[in-house]
Amino acid sequence: MTPARDTHATPLESVLAQDRAVVIGGLAGVSGLAWVYSVSEAAGVHGVGAHFPHATVWDTRVFAVVFIMWSVMMVAMMVPSASPVVLAYSTLHRKQGTDQRPFGAVTAFVVGYVVVWTAFSAAATVAQWSLHWAALISAVGVSTSALLSGGLLVVAGGFQWTSLKSACLMHCRSPFLFFLTSWREGTAGAFKMGLEHGVFCLGCCWALMGLMFFAGVMNVYWLAGLSVLVLVEKAVPAGDRLGKLAGVGMIGWGIYVVSHGL
Repeated sequence: MTPARDTHATPLESVLAQDRAVVIGGLAGVSGLAWVYSVSEAAGVHGVGAHFPHATVWDTRVFAVVFIMWSVMMVAMMVPSASPVVLAYSTLHRKQGTDQRPFGAVTAFVVGYVVVWTAFSAAATVAQWSLHWAALISAVGVSTSALLSGGLLVVAGGFQWTSLKSACLMHCRSPFLFFLTSWREGTAGAFKMGLEHGVFCLGCCWALMGLMFFAGVMNVYWLAGLSVLVLVEKAVPAGDRLGKLAGVGMIGWGIYVVSHGL
């Protein structure tokens, strides 16, 4: 006769389960608000308006609006894909048992991660202004050049096969070695680890983010598609191989776009 399973969780297991629920809820709330903002901006952007002026000269207000748009968009796209790593950090931090304020450390980790993508958003804002000034993208951030469109696709697709991509993706898919070798205590340590993880994540995904200039900076369908691809690469078994297959498709698409002048 098979012994009955003990369904009673230990106190530590109960605490960890509660922690995971709070962390998942927090991450879902943050990314959900970011998605609401991004979708609402996308719905209004096709009227162009003040956010995306046709003039080549942007004033401080326009730079600020575009920077905020990119920053929120990166939170919407990247925080869900970082959730497995944040949950792993939360679990390890609780098991360390050295800090009675685990959510402060988890928040610091997430803030460090977001800071990296905020810095990327600043660079993307400058890139958007430069491309707009050069008349290579439309007022709503869609490429108007077949060479630029094809180049973005080929670069993004080719990068999927590089050793840098593989190394950064391996970190994102299996972060425990990073935590074991680079663990730092305290809130400041959590923030620094979040920064480091953000750098790896940026190294993994920067080329894919550049594709926003291909289909439109606020194209919500493209935004969602890239978000799903990033999440699949990081969290799904064999996601790295699926990412490489997607890279082949991007290269082929890019060559087609350039050769046909689309």
